[in-house]
Amino acid sequence: MAESLLDAAKNLVPLIRANLDRIDSESQLPSELAEAMAQKGLFSLYVPRSLGGPESDPITAFHVVEEISSVDGSTGWCSFNGTALTAAVSRITVAAAKELFGDPPDVRGSGSARSGGTATVVSGGYSVSGRWNYLSGLDHAKCLFLNCDLVDDNGPVFSGDGVPVSRVAIVPLEAGTVHQNWTTMGMRGTASNDAEFIDLFVPASHTYSRTEPAVHKNPLYNPQTAILCSWTLAAANALGMARGAMEAFMQLAAAGSTTSTTLLRDRTTVQTTVGECEAMIGAGRSYVLSAVGAMWESQVTRSPDLMDKAVHARLSIAHAIRQSVKAVDMLFYAAGTGAIHRSNGLERFFRDLHVSGQHISGLHSNFELAGQLLLGATPNAATYS
Repeated sequence: MAESLLDAAKNLVPLIRANLDRIDSESQLPSELAEAMAQKGLFSLYVPRSLGGPESDPITAFHVVEEISSVDGSTGWCSFNGTALTAAVSRITVAAAKELFGDPPDVRGSGSARSGGTATVVSGGYSVSGRWNYLSGLDHAKCLFLNCDLVDDNGPVFSGDGVPVSRVAIVPLEAGTVHQNWTTMGMRGTASNDAEFIDLFVPASHTYSRTEPAVHKNPLYNPQTAILCSWTLAAANALGMARGAMEAFMQLAAAGSTTSTTLLRDRTTVQTTVGECEAMIGAGRSYVLSAVGAMWESQVTRSPDLMDKAVHARLSIAHAIRQSVKAVDMLFYAAGTGAIHRSNGLERFFRDLHVSGQHISGLHSNFELAGQLLLGATPNAATYS
């Protein structure tokens, strides 16, 4: 029987665990770990089968990222972010994908949804210039997916309602300059550095618009919900880290403290905290699996209630991330002074979750937007869609 994606993730856990110190100190994934993950398709879970990818459904991908993240947040984030970015290869032709990623394609990518530069219309394509940040997984990417403000002979291009028009350019990493500036309190191993490009010609076939239908036919690539399929994995990353934090706390709970011989596990306040955190993590996880599962079913069946289901998927994702951050806060506080030592692992999940929790998928603007939609009010929340 062929190895499943989840089995592949589980089989790589010992390698991830053995490299935890290097991931943190080198601010990237060790090359042997990145290569092993790439070979199993763990950075490209949503890449079409016709391009050699797994073309996984979001629930299967959730379990994969959750498993990896329960050992290390940065490694799980790279699986999530790589998958989210490379799913967009579905928006260019097979021929264009092979030009960029080889034949057979080895689809490894990073990128930025932020517009860090411009794509100026020229004969046959675009001239791309700018500097993009937060390019997670830059260390093991072959190409970058860069959101650009579109410019023509008349200057910046705007839509009919006055919004700047953007276009995504897929460019070889080697064509630009990498700036090593990723120094953070957590998620250090994501190598989320900057890259800069100056007057790089990009053929039109290597670009796409996020609002256009995909070339490859699969509900996964529906532009209406593609971002939520991606953000499902951000929730998996957070929930996996929360589970890892709980496991680390359980080991600490078997110890006393500097001021008491009573074990942490025998203290009423600690017992209450563990029970509450377990409920928070479990409930957040169940909501994601239920809401995203319902959205996915509507995508597959082309049900007219798809966008109604999408509202709850967005809510569940933001809720899971916020609850994961809250749970690790509570566990960290309950552990007392012992929590601050790198040797126990809890502080690593604490640092990583407080960085990942700043991602737009976990911000309160998602609750605001959902509330507006549920109330039938005019949506005006500032959030990426």
